[in-house]
Amino acid sequence: MLKQRIITALLLIPLVFGALFFLPIKWFALLVAGVFLLGSLEWGAFVGARWRYPVSLLLCLLLGGTLWWQPVEQLWGPALAALPNATLYLSGSWWLLALLLVVRYPASAVLWRSSVWLKTLFGAATLIPFFWAMLSLRSVEIWHDSSTGAWILLFVMALVWAADSGAYFFGKAFGKHKLAPAVSPGKTREGMFGGLLCASLLAVGVTWYQGADGHTTLIVLASSLLAVLASILGDLSESMFKREAGLKDSGALLPGHGGILDRIDSLTAALPVFLLSYLLLS
Repeated sequence: MLKQRIITALLLIPLVFGALFFLPIKWFALLVAGVFLLGSLEWGAFVGARWRYPVSLLLCLLLGGTLWWQPVEQLWGPALAALPNATLYLSGSWWLLALLLVVRYPASAVLWRSSVWLKTLFGAATLIPFFWAMLSLRSVEIWHDSSTGAWILLFVMALVWAADSGAYFFGKAFGKHKLAPAVSPGKTREGMFGGLLCASLLAVGVTWYQGADGHTTLIVLASSLLAVLASILGDLSESMFKREAGLKDSGALLPGHGGILDRIDSLTAALPVFLLSYLLLS
Protein backbone atom coordinates (compact mmCIF):
# COMPACT_ATOMS: atom_id res chain seq x y z
CA MET A 1 0.00 0.00 0.00
CA LEU A 2 2.73 2.47 0.97
CA LYS A 3 4.70 1.65 -2.18
CA GLN A 4 1.61 2.29 -4.32
CA ARG A 5 0.97 5.61 -2.55
CA ILE A 6 4.53 6.77 -3.18
CA ILE A 7 4.52 5.76 -6.84
CA THR A 8 1.15 7.43 -7.45
CA ALA A 9 2.30 10.61 -5.67
CA LEU A 10 5.53 10.73 -7.69
CA LEU A 11 3.49 10.51 -10.88
CA LEU A 12 0.94 13.12 -9.82
CA ILE A 13 3.31 15.80 -8.50
CA PRO A 14 4.87 16.75 -11.86
CA LEU A 15 1.44 16.64 -13.49
CA VAL A 16 0.05 19.05 -10.89
CA PHE A 17 2.99 21.43 -11.27
CA GLY A 18 2.78 21.27 -15.06
CA ALA A 19 -0.95 22.00 -15.05
CA LEU A 20 -0.58 24.90 -12.61
CA PHE A 21 2.23 26.71 -14.38
CA PHE A 22 2.00 25.80 -18.05
CA LEU A 23 -1.64 25.21 -19.04
CA PRO A 24 -3.55 28.18 -20.51
CA ILE A 25 -6.59 29.05 -18.42
CA LYS A 26 -9.07 27.40 -20.82
CA TRP A 27 -7.15 24.13 -20.76
CA PHE A 28 -6.73 24.40 -17.00
CA ALA A 29 -10.50 24.85 -16.71
CA LEU A 30 -11.01 21.76 -18.86
CA LEU A 31 -8.69 19.76 -16.63
CA VAL A 32 -10.47 20.88 -13.45
CA ALA A 33 -13.79 20.07 -15.14
CA GLY A 34 -12.46 16.54 -15.68
CA VAL A 35 -11.64 16.31 -11.98
CA PHE A 36 -15.14 17.61 -11.26
CA LEU A 37 -16.66 14.91 -13.48
CA LEU A 38 -14.75 12.12 -11.72
CA GLY A 39 -15.60 13.60 -8.34
CA SER A 40 -19.28 13.84 -9.26
CA LEU A 41 -19.34 10.14 -10.17
CA GLU A 42 -17.89 9.28 -6.79
CA TRP A 43 -20.34 11.58 -5.05
CA GLY A 44 -23.13 9.81 -6.89
CA ALA A 45 -21.96 6.61 -5.21
CA PHE A 46 -22.42 8.33 -1.84
CA VAL A 47 -26.02 9.02 -2.79
CA GLY A 48 -26.62 5.41 -3.85
CA ALA A 49 -25.45 2.86 -6.40
CA ARG A 50 -28.42 3.31 -8.73
CA TRP A 51 -28.19 7.10 -8.45
CA ARG A 52 -24.52 7.35 -9.36
CA TYR A 53 -24.90 8.39 -13.00
CA PRO A 54 -28.06 10.52 -12.65
CA VAL A 55 -26.47 12.48 -9.79
CA SER A 56 -23.24 12.94 -11.73
CA LEU A 57 -25.18 14.11 -14.80
CA LEU A 58 -27.16 16.63 -12.75
CA LEU A 59 -24.02 18.02 -11.08
CA CYS A 60 -22.30 18.33 -14.45
CA LEU A 61 -25.31 20.11 -15.92
CA LEU A 62 -25.27 22.56 -13.01
CA LEU A 63 -21.59 23.23 -13.57
CA GLY A 64 -22.21 23.61 -17.31
CA GLY A 65 -24.87 26.22 -16.56
CA THR A 66 -22.41 28.26 -14.52
CA LEU A 67 -19.79 27.98 -17.28
CA TRP A 68 -22.32 29.20 -19.83
CA TRP A 69 -23.03 32.19 -17.58
CA GLN A 70 -19.44 33.05 -16.65
CA PRO A 71 -16.54 32.95 -19.17
CA VAL A 72 -13.41 31.58 -17.52
CA GLU A 73 -11.27 34.33 -19.09
CA GLN A 74 -13.22 37.08 -17.31
CA LEU A 75 -13.12 36.11 -13.65
CA TRP A 76 -11.39 39.23 -12.40
CA GLY A 77 -12.03 42.90 -13.10
CA PRO A 78 -11.68 45.39 -10.29
CA ALA A 79 -13.06 42.53 -8.16
CA LEU A 80 -14.02 38.89 -8.52
CA ALA A 81 -16.93 38.34 -10.91
CA ALA A 82 -20.40 37.94 -9.40
CA LEU A 83 -20.95 34.25 -10.10
CA PRO A 84 -17.70 32.83 -8.66
CA ASN A 85 -18.04 35.27 -5.77
CA ALA A 86 -21.54 33.93 -5.07
CA THR A 87 -20.23 30.36 -5.05
CA LEU A 88 -17.76 31.35 -2.32
CA TYR A 89 -20.65 32.43 -0.08
CA LEU A 90 -22.51 29.24 -0.97
CA SER A 91 -19.42 27.30 0.09
CA GLY A 92 -19.06 29.20 3.37
CA SER A 93 -22.72 28.53 4.22
CA TRP A 94 -22.39 24.85 3.32
CA TRP A 95 -19.30 24.26 5.44
CA LEU A 96 -20.95 25.89 8.45
CA LEU A 97 -23.85 23.47 8.00
CA ALA A 98 -21.42 20.58 7.41
CA LEU A 99 -19.72 21.44 10.72
CA LEU A 100 -23.03 20.95 12.51
CA LEU A 101 -23.68 17.69 10.67
CA VAL A 102 -20.24 16.32 11.56
CA VAL A 103 -20.38 17.43 15.20
CA ARG A 104 -23.84 15.90 15.64
CA TYR A 105 -23.12 12.71 13.69
CA PRO A 106 -24.57 10.05 13.74
CA ALA A 107 -27.75 11.72 15.02
CA SER A 108 -27.61 14.32 12.22
CA ALA A 109 -27.65 11.61 9.54
CA VAL A 110 -31.34 11.00 10.28
CA LEU A 111 -32.05 14.29 8.53
CA TRP A 112 -30.37 13.41 5.22
CA ARG A 113 -29.38 9.75 4.86
CA SER A 114 -32.57 8.81 2.99
CA SER A 115 -32.83 11.98 0.90
CA VAL A 116 -31.41 11.74 -2.61
CA TRP A 117 -32.02 15.44 -3.18
CA LEU A 118 -30.30 16.63 -0.02
CA LYS A 119 -27.22 14.51 -0.63
CA THR A 120 -27.12 15.73 -4.23
CA LEU A 121 -27.42 19.34 -3.02
CA PHE A 122 -24.55 18.71 -0.60
CA GLY A 123 -22.49 17.46 -3.53
CA ALA A 124 -23.26 20.58 -5.56
CA ALA A 125 -22.32 22.83 -2.63
CA THR A 126 -19.05 20.93 -2.27
CA LEU A 127 -17.89 20.56 -5.87
CA ILE A 128 -19.13 23.65 -7.73
CA PRO A 129 -17.48 26.21 -5.39
CA PHE A 130 -14.33 24.05 -5.48
CA PHE A 131 -14.25 24.34 -9.27
CA TRP A 132 -14.70 28.11 -9.27
CA ALA A 133 -12.26 28.68 -6.41
CA MET A 134 -9.61 26.73 -8.33
CA LEU A 135 -10.12 28.86 -11.43
CA SER A 136 -10.43 32.12 -9.50
CA LEU A 137 -7.17 31.59 -7.63
CA ARG A 138 -5.40 30.44 -10.79
CA SER A 139 -6.64 33.56 -12.62
CA VAL A 140 -5.29 36.14 -10.19
CA GLU A 141 -3.29 38.71 -12.21
CA ILE A 142 -3.33 36.28 -15.13
CA TRP A 143 -3.08 38.96 -17.81
CA HIS A 144 -0.11 40.63 -16.08
CA ASP A 145 1.85 37.62 -14.83
CA SER A 146 0.41 34.19 -15.56
CA SER A 147 2.43 32.58 -12.75
CA THR A 148 0.99 34.71 -9.91
CA GLY A 149 -2.23 32.74 -9.58
CA ALA A 150 -0.37 29.46 -9.96
CA TRP A 151 1.86 30.33 -7.01
CA ILE A 152 -1.14 31.37 -4.89
CA LEU A 153 -2.98 28.16 -5.72
CA LEU A 154 0.15 26.14 -4.97
CA PHE A 155 0.49 27.98 -1.66
CA VAL A 156 -3.03 27.00 -0.53
CA MET A 157 -2.42 23.41 -1.60
CA ALA A 158 0.86 23.44 0.33
CA LEU A 159 -0.98 24.67 3.42
CA VAL A 160 -3.20 21.59 3.26
CA TRP A 161 -0.23 19.29 2.67
CA ALA A 162 1.69 20.86 5.57
CA ALA A 163 -1.35 20.56 7.83
CA ASP A 164 -1.86 16.91 6.84
CA SER A 165 1.80 16.09 7.51
CA GLY A 166 1.81 17.98 10.81
CA ALA A 167 -1.40 16.30 11.92
CA TYR A 168 0.03 12.87 11.12
CA PHE A 169 3.30 13.31 13.01
CA PHE A 170 1.89 15.23 15.97
CA GLY A 171 -0.99 12.76 16.19
CA LYS A 172 1.43 9.83 16.24
CA ALA A 173 3.62 11.46 18.87
CA PHE A 174 1.09 13.15 21.15
CA GLY A 175 -2.41 12.08 20.06
CA LYS A 176 -4.65 11.14 22.99
CA HIS A 177 -7.93 12.96 22.52
CA LYS A 178 -10.15 11.98 19.60
CA LEU A 179 -11.29 14.81 17.35
CA ALA A 180 -14.44 13.22 15.87
CA PRO A 181 -14.52 9.56 16.92
CA ALA A 182 -17.91 8.82 15.35
CA VAL A 183 -16.71 10.03 11.94
CA SER A 184 -12.96 9.37 11.80
CA PRO A 185 -11.53 7.59 14.87
CA GLY A 186 -7.91 8.07 13.77
CA LYS A 187 -7.92 11.87 14.01
CA THR A 188 -6.91 13.58 17.25
CA ARG A 189 -7.08 17.10 18.62
CA GLU A 190 -3.34 17.07 19.15
CA GLY A 191 -2.88 16.21 15.49
CA MET A 192 -5.18 19.07 14.49
CA PHE A 193 -3.17 21.58 16.53
CA GLY A 194 0.06 20.19 15.09
CA GLY A 195 -1.32 20.67 11.60
CA LEU A 196 -2.37 24.24 12.38
CA LEU A 197 1.12 24.95 13.73
CA CYS A 198 2.85 23.62 10.60
CA ALA A 199 0.52 25.53 8.30
CA SER A 200 1.04 28.72 10.34
CA LEU A 201 4.80 28.41 10.05
CA LEU A 202 4.46 27.96 6.31
CA ALA A 203 2.19 30.99 5.96
CA VAL A 204 4.47 33.21 8.04
CA GLY A 205 7.54 31.95 6.20
CA VAL A 206 6.05 32.65 2.78
CA THR A 207 4.85 36.15 3.69
CA TRP A 208 8.25 36.95 5.25
CA TYR A 209 10.02 35.71 2.11
CA GLN A 210 7.73 37.88 -0.03
CA GLY A 211 8.43 40.92 2.13
CA ALA A 212 4.76 41.41 3.06
CA ASP A 213 3.89 44.08 5.62
CA GLY A 214 2.37 43.25 8.99
CA HIS A 215 -1.23 43.85 7.90
CA THR A 216 -0.92 41.56 4.86
CA THR A 217 0.83 38.92 6.95
CA LEU A 218 -2.05 38.90 9.46
CA ILE A 219 -4.63 38.59 6.67
CA VAL A 220 -2.76 35.73 5.01
CA LEU A 221 -2.23 33.99 8.35
CA ALA A 222 -5.90 34.29 9.34
CA SER A 223 -7.07 33.12 5.91
CA SER A 224 -4.59 30.24 6.05
CA LEU A 225 -5.76 29.07 9.47
CA LEU A 226 -9.41 29.23 8.42
CA ALA A 227 -8.55 27.31 5.25
CA VAL A 228 -6.76 24.60 7.23
CA LEU A 229 -9.66 24.27 9.67
CA ALA A 230 -11.97 24.00 6.67
CA SER A 231 -9.71 21.36 5.11
CA ILE A 232 -10.08 19.22 8.24
CA LEU A 233 -13.84 19.63 8.00
CA GLY A 234 -13.75 18.69 4.31
CA ASP A 235 -11.93 15.49 5.18
CA LEU A 236 -14.31 14.68 8.04
CA SER A 237 -17.43 15.38 5.99
CA GLU A 238 -16.30 13.05 3.21
CA SER A 239 -15.58 10.39 5.83
CA MET A 240 -19.11 10.88 7.16
CA PHE A 241 -20.68 10.41 3.72
CA LYS A 242 -18.49 7.37 3.01
CA ARG A 243 -19.46 5.84 6.35
CA GLU A 244 -23.15 6.28 5.58
CA ALA A 245 -22.64 4.77 2.11
CA GLY A 246 -20.68 1.83 3.52
CA LEU A 247 -17.56 2.73 1.52
CA LYS A 248 -13.93 2.59 2.65
CA ASP A 249 -12.72 4.80 -0.21
CA SER A 250 -14.59 7.09 -2.58
CA GLY A 251 -13.14 5.11 -5.51
CA ALA A 252 -10.16 3.14 -6.75
CA LEU A 253 -8.82 5.43 -9.46
CA LEU A 254 -5.58 6.32 -7.66
CA PRO A 255 -3.69 3.22 -6.44
CA GLY A 256 -2.84 3.51 -2.78
CA HIS A 257 -4.87 6.70 -2.38
CA GLY A 258 -8.43 5.68 -3.22
CA GLY A 259 -10.59 7.90 -5.38
CA ILE A 260 -10.51 11.49 -6.59
CA LEU A 261 -12.58 12.71 -3.65
CA ASP A 262 -10.17 11.04 -1.24
CA ARG A 263 -7.45 13.31 -2.67
CA ILE A 264 -9.39 16.55 -3.00
CA ASP A 265 -11.76 16.37 -0.01
CA SER A 266 -9.64 18.81 2.00
CA LEU A 267 -9.20 21.14 -0.97
CA THR A 268 -12.93 21.31 -1.69
CA ALA A 269 -13.25 23.25 1.56
CA ALA A 270 -9.83 24.90 1.87
CA LEU A 271 -9.73 26.66 -1.51
CA PRO A 272 -13.07 28.51 -1.38
CA VAL A 273 -12.71 29.29 2.34
CA PHE A 274 -9.21 30.73 1.83
CA LEU A 275 -10.33 32.96 -1.04
CA LEU A 276 -13.52 34.06 0.70
CA SER A 277 -11.63 34.84 3.91
CA TYR A 278 -8.94 36.79 2.10
CA LEU A 279 -11.47 38.86 0.14
CA LEU A 280 -13.51 39.66 3.27
CA LEU A 281 -10.48 40.57 5.38
CA SER A 282 -8.66 42.63 2.75
